[in-house]
Amino acid sequence: MPRLEEVAALANVSSATVSRYFNSPGIVAPATAQRIEAAIAATGYLPNLTAGALASSRSRLIAALVPDIAQSIFNDTMEAMIDALSAEGNSVILALTGTTDGRLGAQINAALSRRVDAIILTGIVADAAIRAQLRTSRVTVIETWGLPDDPIDIAIGFSHRAIGDALACFLRDRGYRRPHLIVPRSPRAERRAAAFAERWIADGGEPPTRFEVNVPSHFGQGRLSYRGLADLAVQPDVVVCGSDWIAQGLIVEAQVAGIAVPAQLAVTGFGNLRMAGDMRPTITSVDVDGARIAHEVNRVLRLRAAGTKLAERSIDVGFRIIARESA
Repeated sequence: MPRLEEVAALANVSSATVSRYFNSPGIVAPATAQRIEAAIAATGYLPNLTAGALASSRSRLIAALVPDIAQSIFNDTMEAMIDALSAEGNSVILALTGTTDGRLGAQINAALSRRVDAIILTGIVADAAIRAQLRTSRVTVIETWGLPDDPIDIAIGFSHRAIGDALACFLRDRGYRRPHLIVPRSPRAERRAAAFAERWIADGGEPPTRFEVNVPSHFGQGRLSYRGLADLAVQPDVVVCGSDWIAQGLIVEAQVAGIAVPAQLAVTGFGNLRMAGDMRPTITSVDVDGARIAHEVNRVLRLRAAGTKLAERSIDVGFRIIARESA
C-alpha cells in the first residue's frame, strides 16, 4: 500500500500538509490541494481512517437521521448540511427513521456503535427513554427543525408555533376570513395548526375547519383534500396546507374543477420547496433557511472539536413567509 510520505514527496509538501488536506480540506490552499489530489491519484493512496480515529478520538462520522426522503421538505436542508460537513472532511451516514419513534432507537444504537462524532436529528424526539440515552451518550446531539424547551444537547431550528401565529396574521391582513387547515399527522404540523387557530380565534375569527392527512405528505393528499371541501358546511376562502406538496396537489385539483386560484380559493404551503416557485400559480409558502441550519450545525461541530464551550443551547434560525400568487 502507498504511504502518506510518498504522496507528500510527489506533491512537494510536508506530510503534515497532506494530513491537513484529509482532516480539514477547507484550510489548504487551492493550488496545494490540486497538487495533493494529483499525487493521490498517481499513487492510489487511501488514508487509514481507523488509525486516525484512534489517534484523535474522532471518527469524523456524522449520523443524520431523517423521517423520509421521498417528497420530503427536509431534502434541501440535508443537501446543504451534507455538503458543508463533507467540505470539513466528515463522512455523513444518512438513516431513515420513519414518521414515528419506533425505528429511531435502533438507528441511534447503530450510530453510537459506530462511534459517530455527532447525531443530527430532524425534529424533536418525544420518547423519554431515547432522550435520556442520548443525554448520557457523550456524543454531540443536534436537534434541527424545532426548538424544544429542554434540548437534549443543542437545538438549531425555529418555532412552529410562531409560524402558525404569523400565518394567521398574514392571511387576516390579506382579507381572508374562512380558513381551512390541512394538517399532516405530525407534532410539528400540529403545533403550527394549533397556533394558527389560537391566533385566528383571538383576533375575532371563527374556529378554522380542518382535515388531517397521514405523513409523509405527498401530491395525492392535496387532490384528496380538495375533494373533501365539498363536504364542508361553509366553503373556505383560503386553504392552509401543511406542506408545499399538499398545496400543489390541491391547486391542480382546483384548476381541473374550474376553480380559479387565488380569485375563488387561495392556497398556502409550507417548506418553500423549489417547485413552489415553478408552479402556476406560484405557491405562497413558509421558507426555512436550510443553508443557515447547515452553517450552524457545522459551526457547532467545529467548536465542539476544538473543545470550546457553546454559549447557547438553542439557536433560532427564524423563517419567512414568501408571498406569491396563490394567496
